[in-house]
Amino acid sequence: MKRPGTISSKFHSGECQVVSRVLSRIGDKWSVLVIMMLAETPMRFNELRRSIHSISQRMLTLTLRGLERDGIVFRQLTPVIPPRVDYQLTDLGRSLCEPVIALGAWARQHGAEIERAQRLFDSASVNSASITSVTIDGTSIGGARPGSPPAVAASRRSRALRASSSR
Repeated sequence: MKRPGTISSKFHSGECQVVSRVLSRIGDKWSVLVIMMLAETPMRFNELRRSIHSISQRMLTLTLRGLERDGIVFRQLTPVIPPRVDYQLTDLGRSLCEPVIALGAWARQHGAEIERAQRLFDSASVNSASITSVTIDGTSIGGARPGSPPAVAASRRSRALRASSSR
């Protein structure tokens, strides 16, 4: 049940579809990085590529085309030899700068905390996978079979423990 005044109560399914389509474009990591790079000044393709170290030429091309199609980036071709192409944010793109930069700041501020949580989660999964059986009242209850994913082993142990407690 939706509570009045909550964020979820303000959106109906049609609005959620619109939000989903927009976020699928601007929410991917490459679009966010391109918008952050273009926030201060127009840049040429290779300047962008050097600024975003891990992006491939193809992915940068696809990202810029998508952002241009959505009206976020303007591609300006200067007819000189060789041709000069500059990319800059449109007014719509500049309106994204504040939330995108805030998202980047949040990621930098909380990145280490997220990595710690991931390591803790991953080590708990590994530790639960290493338990092959549990013994209750002298009875061994099955755990992992060789090659079973940790979640399968944990699920088997959980079912076995519930069954043994109901005896």
